[in-house]
Amino acid sequence: MLIIPAIDLRRGLCVRLTQGRKEDASTYDGDPVSIAQGYKDDGAQMLHLVDLDSVFGEDGSINRAVVRRLINSVDIPVQFGGGLRSIADVEELIAIGAARVVIGTLAVEAPEELARMVGRFGSRICVGIDARDGQARTRGWESEGRISAIELARRVARAGVERIVYTDVARDGTLGGVNIEQTRNVARESGLKVTASGGVSTLDDIRVLKNLSSCGVDSVIVGKALYEGRFTLGDALREID
Repeated sequence: MLIIPAIDLRRGLCVRLTQGRKEDASTYDGDPVSIAQGYKDDGAQMLHLVDLDSVFGEDGSINRAVVRRLINSVDIPVQFGGGLRSIADVEELIAIGAARVVIGTLAVEAPEELARMVGRFGSRICVGIDARDGQARTRGWESEGRISAIELARRVARAGVERIVYTDVARDGTLGGVNIEQTRNVARESGLKVTASGGVSTLDDIRVLKNLSSCGVDSVIVGKALYEGRFTLGDALREID
């Protein structure tokens, strides 16, 4: 089980949203690059970055500059997502140095383009499946994708995708616990590697997710719980030893 700290960027600052609502953001002190370096020093083996400005269709240039600086400063792999809607977008992030990019809306709205990305970039492409009540959400979680999370997972598996990041939107940023049942179902039904996301609040969440490894759940993204001191990264890493 890989523990992946999250850094969500809004206008160059670290924030956490509640249930994906842009009007409900908590901003945290500290330079994102320094925060990333702290996670690395504490034992993180990968970071998850999100450009929320681009997710919401706004100018993401400030965040992209932060991402570039962060990748150049912190020598562990970085997984990046947020507003990637074309091959050119993916090329830009891979050129910057992202080890893996997360495709969301495009996987629902343009599956042929997703297949072309996978054919070109292979396992560096993963798909973010964000769901509420089992239905996929797109465009910053503001639109319903008219497809279930499980069917979308099956579809992207057929396109050659090897990994998904599964987020329960209703839990994300709430510290309300992970949706274990749905995460397990998506993993089993798709046969893909799954990174769990959304709602991690206690070390019990880490322990339960660790037990889903046989289903394909091999990693978890942790954000607000670390920012708000529910546990430390070191605590979480000790749980998976």
